[in-house]
Amino acid sequence: MARTLFDKLLAAHEVRRFEDGTALVLVDRVMLHERTGSLALQALAERDRPLAAPAQVFAVMDHIVSTAPGRGDASSVPNSAAFVRAMRDAARDAGIRLFDIDDPDQGISHLVAAEQGIALPGLTMVCPDSHTCTLGALGMLAWGLGTSDCEHVLATETLRVRVPKTMQVWCSGRLPEGVTAKDLVLTLIGRYGAGGGAGYHLEYAGPAVQALGMAGRFTLCNMAVEFSAFSGAVGVDATTIDYLRDRDLAPAVTPVQERQWLDWASDAHAAFDRRIEIDCNALSPMVTWGTSPAQVLPLGAPVPDNADSRALHYMGLERGKPVADLPIDAAYIGSCTNARLDDLRAAAEIVRGRRVPGGITALVVPGSTRVRRAAEAEGLHEIFEAAGFEWRESGCGLCFYAGGEGFAPGSRVISTTNRNFQGRQGPGVRTHLASPQTVAASAVSGRIRGALGLAEAA
Repeated sequence: MARTLFDKLLAAHEVRRFEDGTALVLVDRVMLHERTGSLALQALAERDRPLAAPAQVFAVMDHIVSTAPGRGDASSVPNSAAFVRAMRDAARDAGIRLFDIDDPDQGISHLVAAEQGIALPGLTMVCPDSHTCTLGALGMLAWGLGTSDCEHVLATETLRVRVPKTMQVWCSGRLPEGVTAKDLVLTLIGRYGAGGGAGYHLEYAGPAVQALGMAGRFTLCNMAVEFSAFSGAVGVDATTIDYLRDRDLAPAVTPVQERQWLDWASDAHAAFDRRIEIDCNALSPMVTWGTSPAQVLPLGAPVPDNADSRALHYMGLERGKPVADLPIDAAYIGSCTNARLDDLRAAAEIVRGRRVPGGITALVVPGSTRVRRAAEAEGLHEIFEAAGFEWRESGCGLCFYAGGEGFAPGSRVISTTNRNFQGRQGPGVRTHLASPQTVAASAVSGRIRGALGLAEAA
């Protein structure tokens, strides 16, 4: 019988199914970070509970570390140093691999897991971060969880989860020039709502997805959680296999290994509980106007007449007025959504030879130290710095406000991040989500503008 990718993943990891619709699932990999990972490890140590499989547990410093150049252990986040020390101590005592602040492979957990080959097709993986679903782009089942559930996984290698239904998002056609995976996933959320994926495991498929590189696929899966899905995924194909070659902790890509990995994709004619189709030929660059990723519109379109009053008030906007050409105070390129090498290359091409206007803060925060090194080897940092951007260290900082790094209250920021909630990037900060290309074009324009519009203006 034809099976979906999710059916295959669940069958390979299900320990027991319960009558209430939940299942006990075997978890292959665990990734921790300093904000909550140390708490889970300390809780187990206090109860004298050893880790069931320490060799399959990894930790990073990413959430509340400074992204300032030459940062060391310094951070403006309250109590950050205590969390960093606690993570170091707990990781050492538990015998797990830690990608510390000064590690050449440090970075945001989801990027590190993929770059290192910790995340692989057919595996299950959890992390106390809601955007762990990013890794589903590798044909695996990955999801975020809370600290108590994390303790359970560390101690038992299992977790009881509610089995989701399956949804296929079929992306027909091809993305037009200047339209990206970020625009595609924002379109999906805008059309079907922030709760449109609730109760489902989401699989992206179709020619438009097959044409994407891994960076775009990671972006799609990253924002499955903004659609309220349990997780997101893309089936394994030649693009996935090429990405996995020469990863430090991945097995060699032999013909046998390749055939095994290629099976982690939905069979032809597999039945999904729900199917959505998006004609990608008709898509355009998107930008959010409100305080939810679902409050989004094509660049240049007016704010809808039925726009939520509270969101309008917070964002300082009016119904019927366009978001395009709104002056900005800051532009941010970073986060686990859009800070991979391909994202930085695309943004650098747009800002090359241009300059950020005075009074505007523009930042680039690579998603990992490995990405940062690769970008510097290509000279991308010089392009950004010549344009007036700050070139920073890797981390989650400025994607979310944790009491330290953030933008000035009331600032209007255009950002490659995944959430535009009230206060997400600082008290009173007004965040507009967009692709790296749109953020780059807006930065050098001083106002919200798309890359194609920038070229026409020139």
